[in-house]
Amino acid sequence: MGFLTDQPSLVLLSLCFFGLFPLATTGADYAKLVYKGCADQKFQDPSGFYSQNLKSLYNSLVSQSGQKPFSTTTSGDGQNAITGWYQCRGDLTTAQCYDCVSKIPDMAAKLCDRAVAARVQLLGCYLRYEISGFKQVSDTELLYKMCGSIRAEGTGFEARRDTAFELVEDGVKSGSSLFYTGTYQSVYVLGQCEGDLEPSDCGDCVKNAVQKATSECGDSISGQIYLQKCYLSYSYYPNGVPGISSSTTDKGTGQNHTQRTVAIAVGGVAALGFLIVCLLFVRSVMKKRGGKHRG
Repeated sequence: MGFLTDQPSLVLLSLCFFGLFPLATTGADYAKLVYKGCADQKFQDPSGFYSQNLKSLYNSLVSQSGQKPFSTTTSGDGQNAITGWYQCRGDLTTAQCYDCVSKIPDMAAKLCDRAVAARVQLLGCYLRYEISGFKQVSDTELLYKMCGSIRAEGTGFEARRDTAFELVEDGVKSGSSLFYTGTYQSVYVLGQCEGDLEPSDCGDCVKNAVQKATSECGDSISGQIYLQKCYLSYSYYPNGVPGISSSTTDKGTGQNHTQRTVAIAVGGVAALGFLIVCLLFVRSVMKKRGGKHRG
């Protein structure tokens, strides 16, 4: 005999237990792979110096990621030296930053093998390294783009997007973190620069990213542009940015952490309320079962 014979009740009970898992796992999205860039040349490493230096570099960068969102370091000397960088998105906690960066060394080994230079970009962080003497690219070199397939149609989207772009250009220069998130009339924007840039250089880099987003993605309602030293993403939500009051987006708002906090708070309250409903439901079911057994 089954635990419950009432099918609607069984469905609700299943939702109570399994419906909570997405809430618990969505925070791990920051560890999803966006793209990888691997040099064609491979380490010629008969003595094992490069492998040893790369391992030491990874250990140092991962360790530092548990303390700060950006760092660069060099492992080894002379021609055997390898320099590496990592950076975490400005709205990640220290623990999330560490968790994100610590996943990359194994991924880089699988994705790029023994490449003399590599970059692995996740949603929430990236790590890159290169051997001594590797040819540098421009700070505003386009590394990767992703444009949404949905196009805006007669919504005044481009004017809204352009104003949101102006906000992010100014926003990355105004704070010490070189990171900005903001909204303007249902357009959400996020921009960040590598931590060793000056604010003015950061603004110039993001301006280049904006120009590339405009030319590469056109009227796509979403896009991500990754340059060597900065990146930009944007999304248009016709019904309003989730978790953000529409009344606050007419003139534009911008901050480093507020929107993330609001989303967490809303999600936490919803999850707590759902859990309470589930517990009350299970308690009611158990009482009914107890009454039937006594009968």
